[in-house]
Amino acid sequence: MTHPACTIARPASMERPVLRVRVACSLVAAALATPLAFGQASRGISPERTQQLVHMVRQDCGSCHGMQLTGGLGPALTREALANKPVPYLAAVITHGLQGTPMPPWKALLDERDAYWIAEQLALGFPTQNPKK
Repeated sequence: MTHPACTIARPASMERPVLRVRVACSLVAAALATPLAFGQASRGISPERTQQLVHMVRQDCGSCHGMQLTGGLGPALTREALANKPVPYLAAVITHGLQGTPMPPWKALLDERDAYWIAEQLALGFPTQNPKK
């Protein structure tokens, strides 16, 4: 039985933030359970796939997060903006999206290794589309 003090009625405007926190916690838990360890995603990704992922992030993610990933419809994806977000959380958001926001899931186009690679690169400061040789 629930104690009456625990059944405080919340205004409808508070329900969404509570749901977002629950979803975020679920994403972090799922990400931490993954077999890929931080720093391991780049292993096994070919230079060609790396180039495709850089292009995808700059073009597809850039359409919402800004072409320089400094923000737009979506928040900035710069190293500074993501400094307090763990790589497993970022990979989970990339894979599953964020319910209640415009951030879609990308699991249909990216496997787990791709999502981790992108998350690691975002945490380090994402490479330019045409890196200098």
